[in-house]
Parts: sequence; structure tokens; C-alpha cells
Amino acid sequence: MDARLKKAVDAFKNGDPVCLFDSEKREGETDLLFPAEHAQPETMRQLRQDCGGLLFLAIGDDVGACFGLPFLQDLHTDAAAVSNFPVLGHLVTNDLRYDARSAFTLSINHRDTYTGITDHDRSLTTRRFAELAKSAMDSGDSLEVAIEKLGAEFRTPGHIPVCREAEGGLARRQGHTELAVGLARLAGMTPVVIGAEMLQPNGDFALSVDDAREWAGERGIPFLEGADLLRAFADEAPSSS
Repeated sequence: MDARLKKAVDAFKNGDPVCLFDSEKREGETDLLFPAEHAQPETMRQLRQDCGGLLFLAIGDDVGACFGLPFLQDLHTDAAAVSNFPVLGHLVTNDLRYDARSAFTLSINHRDTYTGITDHDRSLTTRRFAELAKSAMDSGDSLEVAIEKLGAEFRTPGHIPVCREAEGGLARRQGHTELAVGLARLAGMTPVVIGAEMLQPNGDFALSVDDAREWAGERGIPFLEGADLLRAFADEAPSSS
């Protein structure tokens, strides 16, 4: 592991943020990321004030499978749903410029939240989801038990949009969801990450990679590119020889 990646992994282990740029060939955006299990109100404030983009919760495919969380794209193209709600057939996602499908699954609020949108509410939703995911997977809960536990604490729709890693992770898809989850895995943490896209101050475009790198450097925040994580996972892959 090179020094830059180790610095980012160490920061994540300590609950500190990391800036992660995907690629000019994808969205061309930098996300500010925190390990979800460390989320506090000040975490949400920094994401809200310093980024400007959508707050999202990136989860591992194993977490999604543990709770049976469906991809919204599958729900919206289900034949029965389209028959009952024909508008879905007209709003189908078939023209993404950077990918073949969306990573979004359900949005959630913790049941102890009020509106769900405050920094306090969103940090509670974020942190408790990560804690519950770790507990359910460590305990080897059945799908039925895990879903019951999820429903006891959370409701949908909510104010935390959740994005699920593609099966196979970075070997199959190199989006921000997979990159964020990959960073958590390298840090040995629960694959649940809270983040937001960094926009220009006027919000018209994504913050340029050079400006994002400078912003991170001024604040001592590690900065990674997607290629850094891809190399790390390639180095960890077992040799076929």
C-alpha cells in the first residue's frame, strides 16, 4: 500500500474524512466521504456546508443482500408496478451518460427522527444503519430476522438516499458507490459510507479535480483518485499462476 493510500486508510479508521475523485471517464466528481459508523451531527454539517451535492449512504452489496434492499431501477421497471403506475414506463432510466444502471436503492429515516432532515436526524439514521448492518452480519442473521430488525428501527421513504454496491464491487463497476465501499473495506471497516459530491461554490458544475485536491490539501484531508483504489485491489487479487 503506497503512502497516499495508507494515509487515507488511516484517516478512515480514525473516523476522519477522505476526498475521493472517481475519473474523468465517469462522473468527473470528487466526493467527501466519512465512515458511517462514526457519523455525528458535525459530520452532516460538514458534508452539507462544504460539498453542496447530494448526501448519500454507500453500502456494500453484502449489506444490501443482508437486508434484502432492492435497486430502485428494478422496482421502477417491474411489470406489475409499470402496469399499476404507467408513468414509470415513461421515466425509465435508459440514458445515463456514465453508466448502464443506477446504484440507488431505498431511502431511509430512523424511526426516532422527527422530519429526518436535520443534522441530528441524519447522523442518527446514518450511524445506526451502519451499527445495525455490522451487528446483523456479524451475528449471521437470516434474511427474515435482519429485515425485522431493520423495520423495527427504520422507515422508508426517508432523507438518507442509499446506494448499493454492484455485485462484484470494483471488478464490475467503478462508480462512487463501489469506490467508497472499497475504501471502507481496505480500512477493515463496515462497508457503509456517508458522503456527498463537491460542487463549485455557485453549484453550477462539479468542483474541478484540481480545486478539490487543493481544498483537501489546505485542510489536511487525504485525497485519492479511483485509480488508486483499483490498483490496491488489483495488487490484493490472488495470482492466477
